[in-house]
Amino acid sequence: MSVCVALLGGSFDPVHHGHVALAALFARLLQPDQLRIIPAGNPWQKNSLRASGEERVAMLKLAFAEAGLAVTIDTQEIARGTPTYTVDTLRQVRAELGPQASIVFLMGADQLRQLDTWREWRALFDLAHIAVAARPGFTLDDATLPVAVAQELQQRRGDLAQLRNTPSGLAYLTPSLDVDISATQIRAALQRGEQANSLISPVVLDYIQQHNLYTS
Repeated sequence: MSVCVALLGGSFDPVHHGHVALAALFARLLQPDQLRIIPAGNPWQKNSLRASGEERVAMLKLAFAEAGLAVTIDTQEIARGTPTYTVDTLRQVRAELGPQASIVFLMGADQLRQLDTWREWRALFDLAHIAVAARPGFTLDDATLPVAVAQELQQRRGDLAQLRNTPSGLAYLTPSLDVDISATQIRAALQRGEQANSLISPVVLDYIQQHNLYTS
């Protein structure tokens, strides 16, 4: 039986309850052999990151340890030191794991709405499955999705067993992630001197305060 590896990428600037909830949801649904977290190096669609790669990795370790989730932090995008493209990362992971491994790339519905702006976005399915966590009521043919993305997903629908037991090419949606948090709103709250306890892990908040992150 082939190995199943779930990947969650993102800026994690900072990591928050939404990230952890998405990872925990798919850890439960997929039961992957490995849950790998990939913090972005220099994501081309975002402005410069506020926390360093080292700081974001430290916060990820704290957040997932507190949540009791066993994860592997993959720092390849930080080490690359160039603009970050998911397709390049998936190619590297595929080369590492081999052609038979199941690779499942996890994302939220907000990322899915922008998928057609990603570099070589259709090639992502040659390298991995895409599994999406969304709020209740969201569907793969949701009116907020770009038409090309909705059509691609519709013809690639798969179930959890298929995702675990085939290498790539399928799309899966679970409309059960009832968490609406953004790192942008957390940074804004911290900059205003407000508490963000309901949005972010206490151990991560302690780290942010000790290192004076997001204060200006």
